[in-house]
Amino acid sequence: MKTLADWLAHAEHLHAKNIELGLDRVRTVAARLGLRFDCPVITVAGTNGKGSTCAMLESILTHAGYRTAVFTSPHLVRFEERLRLRGEAVDAELLVPHFEAVEAARAEISLTYFELTTLAILRCMVASQPDVAILEVGLGGRLDAVNIIDADCAIITSIDLDHMEFLGPDRESIGFEKAGILRAGRPAIVSDPVPPESVLAHARAIGADLWRFGHDFNVSGDKQQWGWSGRGRRYSGLAYPALRGANQLLNAAGVLAALEALRPVLPITAQAVRSGLAMVELPGRFQIVPGEPALVLDVAHNAHAVAALAENLDAMGFYPTTHAVFGVMADKDVAPIFARIGALIDRWYFTDLPTPRAAKAEDLLAGWQAQNQRTDVAGSVHAGPMAALQAAIDHASPADRIVVFGSFFTVGGVLAHGTPRLQAKHLLPGA
Repeated sequence: MKTLADWLAHAEHLHAKNIELGLDRVRTVAARLGLRFDCPVITVAGTNGKGSTCAMLESILTHAGYRTAVFTSPHLVRFEERLRLRGEAVDAELLVPHFEAVEAARAEISLTYFELTTLAILRCMVASQPDVAILEVGLGGRLDAVNIIDADCAIITSIDLDHMEFLGPDRESIGFEKAGILRAGRPAIVSDPVPPESVLAHARAIGADLWRFGHDFNVSGDKQQWGWSGRGRRYSGLAYPALRGANQLLNAAGVLAALEALRPVLPITAQAVRSGLAMVELPGRFQIVPGEPALVLDVAHNAHAVAALAENLDAMGFYPTTHAVFGVMADKDVAPIFARIGALIDRWYFTDLPTPRAAKAEDLLAGWQAQNQRTDVAGSVHAGPMAALQAAIDHASPADRIVVFGSFFTVGGVLAHGTPRLQAKHLLPGA
């Protein structure tokens, strides 16, 4: 019997392309597998905020006593992170028979890595007999493999420019792709405060039950607490979500709207909402690791997410020097990323990543140098995220901070052996 690692290696060599748009092949294999959920399904699409939204849904529903199954992608360190059953990453051995079943069912049909792994994970989710399934869309929505499952409730988070070679050149075309997860007569939660018209038009065209931020639900609050109001229900005096960052309030608002829409089939208590938001965890989303220097981990890898990261960094207070470890895929437009966060970074450590799709560290350095106008900033290149982080530690003072951001490979690279606790060299004993 093959191990999970064997199956993943097999999946990588099955298909000439990483991504092939269209659901016919996946749908055919799913039908052969008899793949269907006997529980409510929530599907989440968007440019940024999908993982946080899934984590908050999972946390609240778990605190309400439901057995959850959550599919997210990509992973930070281990493939098994892509499937959480009752809040825990799945055991590798548990996935193996589902890969075997998909391989047998596909026969002559070619599947990409993402399609084959998605089908295996979905089959494993069904087998776990959850009370509720939460599915994060990997890319777009309309043509993503996850969309073979009809969602009982769909959430669309923020929409911005990313993956434009597949999804289109502007927010309207990208919005149309995301809106493909909506279903007629079912709740469609839109937590983007200014959604593309294409999303709203598609929701109306198919007769989805549209819930819009600022129209059907809203938030209010002060520095201590916040409140949510929706159709006929309110929550007040809520603690802010344990996931840091101002953008998380929009994600939380969409989560509460979805749970309100699903109340007839998934009733929850106010206490479950309070506990779930207060105790939610998700590595790599503006994750602050205490130490000297402080460490910030964030998988922001497009201009919209980096703008949120910059705001969150700015709100942290004063640090003498901010060091940044940065690595990203080659298809990302780095000019707006540098423009948005450059004023906050005093020293850059560009890193190569262990995938051919990544930008070379030297190219990132050149791109940064081409637009940099500050004379007090330095940049260097490194072979991998840990080497870049070590270089940052070597240059940092205890009162500084180090920000590791960009691709999941970048953040995952520094989490591979656990969460680092930093101690600047002249604090070490005998130094």
